[in-house]
Amino acid sequence: MENKKPVIAMTMGDPSGIGPEIILKTLQDPSVYKKCRPFVIGHASVLKKTALNLGISVRIRKLSDLSAIRPESGLLFLMEPDTSSVKLSPGVPSAEGGKAAGRYIETGARLALSGKIDAITTAPINKETLKNAGYPYPGHTEFFAALSKTEDYGMMLAGGPFRIIFTTIHEPIARIAPLIKKEAVLKTIRLLNREMNRLFGIPRPLIGIASLNPHGGENGLFGNEEQNEILPAVQTAREEGIQISGPLSPDALFHKAYHREYDAVVVMYHDQGMIPLKMIAFKRSVNITLGLPFIRTSVDHGSAYDIAGKGIADPSSLKEALSLAAKLSKMKKK
Repeated sequence: MENKKPVIAMTMGDPSGIGPEIILKTLQDPSVYKKCRPFVIGHASVLKKTALNLGISVRIRKLSDLSAIRPESGLLFLMEPDTSSVKLSPGVPSAEGGKAAGRYIETGARLALSGKIDAITTAPINKETLKNAGYPYPGHTEFFAALSKTEDYGMMLAGGPFRIIFTTIHEPIARIAPLIKKEAVLKTIRLLNREMNRLFGIPRPLIGIASLNPHGGENGLFGNEEQNEILPAVQTAREEGIQISGPLSPDALFHKAYHREYDAVVVMYHDQGMIPLKMIAFKRSVNITLGLPFIRTSVDHGSAYDIAGKGIADPSSLKEALSLAAKLSKMKKK
C-alpha cells in the first residue's frame, strides 16, 4: 500500500527565501506521509543549515533511485540537480539563488514529463532573481508551460469556497485592458471548463466571470471591454454548452462565489482575484497550473526574504499544496 501513494517532488524554491524552512516544517508533520511519498529537489547544504537553525533533527538521504522513497517522518529524501554547493545567506536575494531555483524547476519538470513522479509542489521563487539568473519567465506558471511546450495553460488559485482562474497573470495594470480580447477570454473559459472536469471531476461546472471595469462598465459609460470582448466570449461559450454567467461586477461575483453559487470563477487580472482569495483563505490557498501534462501545485505566497532565517515562516499553504497534489494525483489515476 505504501508504494501506491503518489510520489511528489517538492522544489525548494529560492534557497535564500523561506522555502527551505517551510519544507522542513511540512515534512515534520506525520500526516503528510499518510497521503504521499514526498522528496525534495534542492541542496543538502541549505537544508542542513536551515534544520540546524530551526533545531530540527532530520536525516537527509540523497536519491539515486526514486523507487527508494518511502513515507517516513524524520527522513528527508533529496535529489540535488548538480553536485555543486550553493553559498547563500537567508534573506539576501541573489542571481545564484535564482539559478538554483531554476535548476530545481527544470529537474522537477524533467521527472514529471518522463512519468517518473506523480506531481510537483513548488516552494516560492523570486521573479527578479530568476530573471537575473538568465531565466526569461515571470513566474512558475510560464516556466513550466515553456518546459512542457504547453500553449494552452492558466493559473488557478483555490482556497475556501473559491477556485479562480486569471485571464491575464503577471501583467502591469497599464497593459491589462488592451489584453482583454474575446479570444483570450474565451480561451480562459474553455480551459477552466475542461480542467474542472479533468482535475476535479466536475464535468459541467457552474462558472461566473468578472467584468473589468467598475460596475461592469455601465453599458460603456466606464469602459467598453465588457460589451466588446467579454460578453461575446461568454455568448460563444454558452453556445458551446458551457454553463457560465456574467460578466458580473467583481463584488457581486465574489459574494455569489463565497456562497458557493459557482464551482469556479474567471477574473481579468491578478489582484482582482488575489485580494478576495487572501481575505478569506490566506495561508490555506493553493496555486495550481492548469493545462500542463502533469500536476503542479504551489504555495500562495512569495519568498518572504524579510523573515527568512528567523524560524517564524508558516508552512500551512505548502501543506495544503502538497495535500492537493496528492489528491489530484489519485483522481488522475482513476
